[in-house]
Amino acid sequence: MNRIAVLNIVALVILPAVRSPEGPSLTITATNELDFPRPSETLVLEAKDLQMLNTGDLRKIHVRDAQSGRELLTQAIDLNGDSIMEELIFQADFRAHESRSYSLTTGAVQLPSKDDFKAYGRFVRERYDDFAWENDRIAHRMYGTALETWQQEPLTSSAVDVWCKRVRRLVVNDWYMLDHYHEDTGEGGDFYSAGRSRGCGGSGIWVGGKLYVSRNFINSKVIANGPIRVMFELTYAPWQADGREVSEVKRITLDAGSNLDSFESHYKSSRPDGLVYAAGIKKNEGSVSTSDKEAGWLRSWEPIRKGQLGFLGLGIVMDPGSIVNMAEADDNYLVIGRARADGAAVYHAGFAWNRAGDFPDEQSWGEYLKQAALRIRSPLKIERKLIAAGGR
Repeated sequence: MNRIAVLNIVALVILPAVRSPEGPSLTITATNELDFPRPSETLVLEAKDLQMLNTGDLRKIHVRDAQSGRELLTQAIDLNGDSIMEELIFQADFRAHESRSYSLTTGAVQLPSKDDFKAYGRFVRERYDDFAWENDRIAHRMYGTALETWQQEPLTSSAVDVWCKRVRRLVVNDWYMLDHYHEDTGEGGDFYSAGRSRGCGGSGIWVGGKLYVSRNFINSKVIANGPIRVMFELTYAPWQADGREVSEVKRITLDAGSNLDSFESHYKSSRPDGLVYAAGIKKNEGSVSTSDKEAGWLRSWEPIRKGQLGFLGLGIVMDPGSIVNMAEADDNYLVIGRARADGAAVYHAGFAWNRAGDFPDEQSWGEYLKQAALRIRSPLKIERKLIAAGGR
């Protein structure tokens, strides 16, 4: 499975390290070429580009900001479960047109503290097979098979549910434990009803102007679980889409500091040619939508409980080159996209609650999505820089 194209991923070109008296070292310089800041940018380093540091364990690599000298939090990721780390990630903030340099060295394994964790997710069997995940800004859940036969309130849906947060800390475990998360007690709550809609970024197959969706997921697998990134996969049993049998493995990634998740669905089909999919947002009472096909985004803004709990903005960002159309169906606002030749459907989706403090109104949410679309298409520019022995 190909690596996800996430909101903050950066393609890196790195010059081989030069051994100094302190041991191997490596320096990279990243530049933001856009006219606006890029907070919480995730830089992704691949293991093959770090071989010159002479360590087989990416957890032993330390990243230091060259300007401040401050050591940064890192996360090593095993993408395929072979106990070998393929990626090392860290985050940084960039002002408009700013360049920043980072020094990489080796040392003891970096062990994050509980307070370092800004992204987390898990399978919640005790809540009828939910999969819940969050970062320091937003939280979600999706539904597993046990919910389909729950006697109290059965639900068959592959929607993406929304949990509104007004705190930066992780809340999923606490909210499930207390089981009182449908009211706001000062941290936020679950005020959104995804139902059988697409919720916030759920997808399906689009054929002849009709949306064909899966049932609840049948299996889950966590790939990365903080402190910076949570990444997991959900597997869906085959379903029929206008005579075409389709199955799906959906990989979802959420980084600290982001209001957008990355979705990468890998479809297998009995007729793989010309596969078209749709990613959607539920059309709730009072919601209004705006879209820009050429820029690659769709957004909505809606009152929660008639405005008593504020307003919710939802959005989808997709590569304009893969967008076929914008549409509405089954009470969803939809972005219709063409899957890649390998059956992959890639897009971003997320939300913002105005009471969380980051996006007070519809205009600020819209500006965030516009900038997110530009960030996806304009990764940081990475320049190679050789450091002489001894740091000269």
